[in-house]
Amino acid sequence: MGRKKNSAIPDEEDICVTLDMEDGTQEECEILTIFEVNGNDYIALLPEEELDAEEATVYLYRYLEDADGNPSLENISSDAEYDAVAERFDEWLEEAEATED
Repeated sequence: MGRKKNSAIPDEEDICVTLDMEDGTQEECEILTIFEVNGNDYIALLPEEELDAEEATVYLYRYLEDADGNPSLENISSDAEYDAVAERFDEWLEEAEATED
């Protein structure tokens, strides 16, 4: 997967998120996109070390903002919800690749 610019985020510079992993390490990730599925917002994150990788891991999380606009991420707990989110992300990826041609 090549590097994609995020059309959902207006800034030209890359926006990064630091994830605290279960093993105690941290992973710097670039935001690929924020998108909606069934009335909820989700975020797709790509680890910085995999930005130019042909096959890369993408992390999908539920994306929330509090009343002050502070963002937070939640794990997607059900398989059905994850499947719907992954399917929508795949559609976004195909759309992004089509606009590159």
